Amino acid sequence: MLKTVFHRNSSFKKFCRFLGLSIRITGLLMVISITAEAQGDLLIMPRRVVFEGSRRSQELNIANTGQDTAKYTISTLQFRMTAGGAFERITEPDSGQYFADKYIRFFPRNIILAPNESQVVKVQLVKTTELPAGEYRSHLYFRAVPIEKPVGEEILKDTSKLSVSISPVFGLTIPVIIRVGETNADVAFSYVYLNMENPSSPALNLTFNRSGNRSVYGEVVVYYCPPAGKETPIQTVRGIAVYTPGKVRNFKITLENIKGVNLHKGKFRIVYSSPPEEGKKMLAETELVLK
Repeated sequence: MLKTVFHRNSSFKKFCRFLGLSIRITGLLMVISITAEAQGDLLIMPRRVVFEGSRRSQELNIANTGQDTAKYTISTLQFRMTAGGAFERITEPDSGQYFADKYIRFFPRNIILAPNESQVVKVQLVKTTELPAGEYRSHLYFRAVPIEKPVGEEILKDTSKLSVSISPVFGLTIPVIIRVGETNADVAFSYVYLNMENPSSPALNLTFNRSGNRSVYGEVVVYYCPPAGKETPIQTVRGIAVYTPGKVRNFKITLENIKGVNLHKGKFRIVYSSPPEEGKKMLAETELVLK
């Protein structure tokens, strides 16, 4: 743990703004927590929970892959996905967006795992019998909670100063999706082009266009089709989602280690498919002629 001591007349607020930190003051003790979207030593399987049809409950396997005992709390958060694929936390749904948190329950809500220990978290549906047709989404938030040291273990010798403790707090979110009644989605590609500004790291840029009342999720495979010969898969990107109510997502695929590919001849075939556990159904396809 990093500890820093500040005098009362120091420019502490400027320091906090510089680091982008949130501050909590209790008496003479000031604690700063840095919250980061990082996996750390937490492993969750599966990474998505989808309720569809008659399924009413699912299980998550939570594992601590670190070398220290860890404590986690589980809660729900709400997000919108931007056109760039980033998540923004919200408290009210956007038009056409529906939250799922009122219709799920999960337990336990607090877990302590020793190194290499795992536990099952159960997620169940509740009060969904009269829900209107559509897709409902919230996110389970697994937050690592620092295990506090016993009171009195650390003593402030100079009470005229403020002791500041900075420790990272890691969190991981996974979506919980409920689909009720008839839901559908269509996807198409647009604005597909090859960015050659950095010849050593060419990038394929494309835009997903989603329509319908459900999200889409899957993987993109880029195939290279030479002027003569058999096409070859050269890049695969998994876990690409376009969540409701968003209709557009811009995406960039960096093409790495593509030996034997002439970026000025032939063409790329780009295929977006649902994941294997959902049948690997083709969702969208397009081609880009290389010049």
